Amino acid sequence: MLSTVKRLEVTYKPVNDSNSFTNGDIVAGEVTLEAAKDFQIGSLFIKFKGKAEVRWTERHGKTTHVYHAKDKYFSVRHYFILDKNGKGNDRQTLVTNENSQTYCSVVAPGCHVYPFSFQIPFQDLPSSFSGADGKIVYLLEAVLSRSMRIDTKHSTKINFVSRTNMNTVTWLQTPQHESKDKKIFTSGSVAMDVNLEKMGFHQGEGLKVVAFIKNSSSREVKLKYCVYRKHSFFARGKRRLHTNDLLKEVGDPIPPSAEETVTRVITIPHDLEPSVLNCNIIKVEHRLRVYLDVKYASDPEIKFPIVILPAFQASAALPPPPAAAATAPPAAPPFSSGFNPNPPVWGYGPQPQQPPVVPNPSESPPPYGAYAMYPSLTDFDKKY
Repeated sequence: MLSTVKRLEVTYKPVNDSNSFTNGDIVAGEVTLEAAKDFQIGSLFIKFKGKAEVRWTERHGKTTHVYHAKDKYFSVRHYFILDKNGKGNDRQTLVTNENSQTYCSVVAPGCHVYPFSFQIPFQDLPSSFSGADGKIVYLLEAVLSRSMRIDTKHSTKINFVSRTNMNTVTWLQTPQHESKDKKIFTSGSVAMDVNLEKMGFHQGEGLKVVAFIKNSSSREVKLKYCVYRKHSFFARGKRRLHTNDLLKEVGDPIPPSAEETVTRVITIPHDLEPSVLNCNIIKVEHRLRVYLDVKYASDPEIKFPIVILPAFQASAALPPPPAAAATAPPAAPPFSSGFNPNPPVWGYGPQPQQPPVVPNPSESPPPYGAYAMYPSLTDFDKKY
């Protein structure tokens, strides 16, 4: 038996070569409905939402515990055809075609195109993320409802990258310095003094490490570097942690009874996952571990927090629409299914005419070592 609805699909237009979006960008696209025969639509809408979610299970004896948490950022619906029974939320917005006419609830055989536009809020949103026990997702979902039928749905994700300006988030520019010395039994001692220019680094940028090494031992030592990542998931007072080494580098040997100043520039990979510090239930953090490889002894090490920032491309962000753009459209004009190449932007009510360039530094995540950035935990793992 031929299905009445042959296809329901959501597509959007990229705004840059990396197919990513950021704060204030316009997400414009269309919902395509292909019908095999005439039928009556109960309602048709497109929903744009952003959320974070974590879930994992742990076995304690014979009992399995499920740890689950959600964090919702926004959810906005644009209706092409409203439910006559009043189903929907109070914030529903009716979208019209290019002639400011409402769409007809009865569709003929063939393809019908419904354009839409959303503006991503200028609020502090975390970047898209997918990990072993959680995700941060920004989703476009079309929902078609018909009487006595299960809803037909289609969704697609967009890649959102949070905007951060290092010139105003001052703690990202803070220089870092640590020192360490270690006695090696009867072989003497080694000491290192290490400096980083700052804490924040963009993808593709060089991370400059300057280390003064004093090898007062009878053994040769090597200075080594490791950038590693921590994924933390939080739910019900618990923390789930995954740690992975991302890249390693090894310096030249430093002979016994020698002093050297070693400068190393570690290139941050262009595809390295950005840090996520502004989500309540998911954290993506990075550290640089600098350590001396000493034969037959434990290695002295220093760990520096670093924040990986995305390397942005220019995007098609538009200024927020004036408040008048959110007024209700005229009611029930004749049907027209033409495509409007520049549909109105709806969904967030009055917006400031000029978007803020960056969030207030006081609203930015605190420095890496401040434990207040984490939810309260009962089993905080201090190993890393």
